[in-house]
Amino acid sequence: MSDANVRIPEEAKDRLAAIAAAEGLSLRAYLARLAETLLTPAERAERAEKTRAVLKEWNGYAPTIAEQDDLDSELDRRLAQVTAR
Repeated sequence: MSDANVRIPEEAKDRLAAIAAAEGLSLRAYLARLAETLLTPAERAERAEKTRAVLKEWNGYAPTIAEQDDLDSELDRRLAQVTAR
C-alpha cells in the first residue's frame, strides 16, 4: 500500500494524533480506520434509499423529499432549542 501526503493545519494534525494516541493507534492507523468507517455521499444516498424502501415495505411510510426536508428542518430547530439552554 502506498502512502499519501495530506496537508492540514498543524492544530488539526495534533488533535488527530492525540485522539489516535489515546486509542493506542498511530495517526496513520487511526486515519485508515476512520476512512473505513465513513460513508461517501454516494454510499449515504444508497443507504438512505434502501432505508426508505424498507420502511415503505414494512409500514407504508414513504415521505416525499419535501416532507423529509420539512422534518429535517423541524429536527434542526428542536435541537437548536435544546442546545441553546
